[in-house]
Amino acid sequence: MRRIEKTGHIGEPIWARKAGITMKNCLTFFLLLTMTTASAHGPMPARLSPPSGLVQVGLTDNDTTAGGTARLCEQVSFSRGLRYGESEANVLDIATSAIKADTPRPVLLFVTGDTFTGDRQAPELARQIEDQAMCFAARNQMIGVRVNYRLAPAATWPMGATDVAAALSWIHGNIDLFNGDAREIVAVGYGAGAFHVATLLAHPEFQADRADVAAVVLVSGIYRAGKDASDSEKAYLGTDASQYNMRSVFPGILNVDVPIVLAWAADDSPGIVAQGETLKKTLCGAGHCPRSALLRSRDGIANAFGLDGSGDSLAEPTLLLVRQLEARGLP
Repeated sequence: MRRIEKTGHIGEPIWARKAGITMKNCLTFFLLLTMTTASAHGPMPARLSPPSGLVQVGLTDNDTTAGGTARLCEQVSFSRGLRYGESEANVLDIATSAIKADTPRPVLLFVTGDTFTGDRQAPELARQIEDQAMCFAARNQMIGVRVNYRLAPAATWPMGATDVAAALSWIHGNIDLFNGDAREIVAVGYGAGAFHVATLLAHPEFQADRADVAAVVLVSGIYRAGKDASDSEKAYLGTDASQYNMRSVFPGILNVDVPIVLAWAADDSPGIVAQGETLKKTLCGAGHCPRSALLRSRDGIANAFGLDGSGDSLAEPTLLLVRQLEARGLP
């Protein structure tokens, strides 16, 4: 694990020496902070020209101290809390490998959420689990990005999808600063995040400028709520069930032409399994049959990628998908 080391250089602020931050890293950090603040009121009107080495500013995984996370995150650096929209919830984190690549790397974008109102786990634990997935991306020659978005009941349909669109616009405009390739973004939607990603694809009216992706992985999502909608679903979609069909991913998802990997878990509820099976059957009927996977467990995005040691994970089909995107040689 890479950590910031004390320097003791003459002329550095006392607080910087105590924190182990060099003057060069201080300046770079404040440049990054300026970029983040500038985007707090929406997408930046113009790109900044960062100094060389912007990514390597000493931002590390110091705050992910769990044993499994620390092991998976060796040689991985985090840039945290980058603002992509107006809300305080509109932030994203980026994970990059310390091993420099000669060419821009594909981007694995994680949009997660157990429910529309939030995760079942404590926020810090949920972040550590998601960090493992981001480090999986970085250690497999990709750029890992995690998007936070506004939650119900304060945020209702279609705010989740429009937040994802805004984040994608930010990524398209800035991911090259982290050696990412905006032409090779694979969006991984998990739980409620799967609905937000699928909604964005199915409803072109929500797609902001440069909000496209090269492929998607949808894990254990709902795609059309019914009269038996949960409280969480009602908090986001509203209580008027007559609106649910219009607010579903059908029929728009049938017009999507990017590769789709569809997955659900053996321990998902019967309703979630039925949602996945229905989406797969409908896509196959439209001639766009997705690659699918049955997971052993959905207890966290890290489990979905087999980072807990379990089998039957999304790791192999996702890596295969990314390598196929790289091989097709986008101009």
